Amino acid sequence: MGFIKEFKEFAVKGNVMDLAVGVIIGGAFGKIIDSAVNDLIMPVVSAIIGTPDFTNMYYVLKGNIEAGMTLEDAKAVEGAVVLSYGNFITILINFILLALVVFLMVKGMNNLRKKKEEEAPAAPAGPTQEELLSEIRDLLKKDN
Repeated sequence: MGFIKEFKEFAVKGNVMDLAVGVIIGGAFGKIIDSAVNDLIMPVVSAIIGTPDFTNMYYVLKGNIEAGMTLEDAKAVEGAVVLSYGNFITILINFILLALVVFLMVKGMNNLRKKKEEEAPAAPAGPTQEELLSEIRDLLKKDN
């Protein structure tokens, strides 16, 4: 019975629940970043570079592959070895944007926390250790 009680305390603790919420929101946030990269940023980048789709960018290491073949067709050629770097570029841009957004969010939260700490009034100074000991001594003398 102790194991079940310990597990229940562990599962209901704030840290585990916070982690679960963070993972769920992180998954949804990743989809937002993917959409921003694929639908907003990559079209602008591809307009500058001149290629509309990065996923079909590859380099032929070995084999006879006709110019203009899609990546899937190039990989299907027997004996061909292709280095497909286009998808890597897209994922790298995704990562950089996600890291930038997370950095900005953490920086903003830290600034809010710092302002909150500055605005909080200082706690009133309590009695010193000597004053407390003196009170205890006086109470003990009074009781005896």
